Amino acid sequence: MLDLFYQGGPLFMSILTILLLAVLVSFWKFPKWTKELGLLALAIGILGQIIGLYGAFKGIEEMGEVSQSMMAGGIKVSSITTMYGILIYILSIALRLIKKSLA
Repeated sequence: MLDLFYQGGPLFMSILTILLLAVLVSFWKFPKWTKELGLLALAIGILGQIIGLYGAFKGIEEMGEVSQSMMAGGIKVSSITTMYGILIYILSIALRLIKKSLA
């Protein structure tokens, strides 16, 4: 699991982890912010993927030809931040639905 954290890039994965904690805290303290923080995590995850893809494409441009397996590996690694952001967003929606059902 820690390996995925480092593969996804420590900067964006740290930001997303902070947003995950913010979603959990907002569930109890600021329920109206829960979904918005989850949406922010989704946007940050997508931004992390776009920046990762930009770096990969820049590297490919400098190297010339690359194998398909190397390209697939780069796309796989760049997807980690997006998956993490989506999971945080889904959690925020689920927590908000739980809060609404209890009210």
